[in-house]
Amino acid sequence: MKSFPTAILILLTAANTTYVSAFASIARNMLGRNIATSINFESLPKPATVSTADPATIVEKLTIEKDEVLAESEEMAFSFGEFAKQYPFSSNVAIASTKTAAADLIAQVVIAQTPIANIDWDRTLLFFAFGAMYSGVFNYLYQVKIFKKLFDVDKFTSQPWADKLKDEEGLKALAAQTALDLTVLSLIFLPAFYVFKAGVFSGSMDPSIWTSTGLHAWQENFAKDEFDLIKVWFPADLICFSVPLYLRLPTRHIISFVYTAYLSFAHGAH
Repeated sequence: MKSFPTAILILLTAANTTYVSAFASIARNMLGRNIATSINFESLPKPATVSTADPATIVEKLTIEKDEVLAESEEMAFSFGEFAKQYPFSSNVAIASTKTAAADLIAQVVIAQTPIANIDWDRTLLFFAFGAMYSGVFNYLYQVKIFKKLFDVDKFTSQPWADKLKDEEGLKALAAQTALDLTVLSLIFLPAFYVFKAGVFSGSMDPSIWTSTGLHAWQENFAKDEFDLIKVWFPADLICFSVPLYLRLPTRHIISFVYTAYLSFAHGAH
């Protein structure tokens, strides 16, 4: 059989060197020719030797290797917290614009049951642009840059929660920030939203028409909008202005996502 010598060679390669001469003898007898003499058995791979190292040494080596792999994985893994610390403005604008557009789509498709083919993309564009300009740019400038000058936000927000509750000056600053933000939301956020909406839906290129139309809609809806705004943002601000500063706006975006979806559903349509 032609395949038999091949099988013999495979066995010879895997065997321990102490049995090489015995296999060579079998090969000579069975094949009737000196096939074994044509093989350099000394060059064949030797079986792996079993380590005689101390088990504790082996465990220690494996532990070090595991720690090195985990360290490399952590370096490669994406951390939003680190990204927000390094690029607070860019991360805030990206989150704000995406969040408001996504909230509008949810309001249209999930809440209002609008078919995908009938999505109002002009409306989604309105929320995308408004989110980038107001929630992204404006909120960052006044809630981070201006608030840092008006209040000692770093000290209060960096404390453990138990220490926050004992910090009288910090709690006073928290109340002042909350009151100021509710004022800004009422007198800047809501009018700006209606003006943006008029700019997208009015069909006019005249900014004065956007302004007059938007302010009129703001005044008409002020009572209900103000009630809903305070109901959501009063407790939300207490949380947002208590977390570490670099998480202030990301935390706010999470809450704002729900509020924006409601605003889109209630007032986003033409």
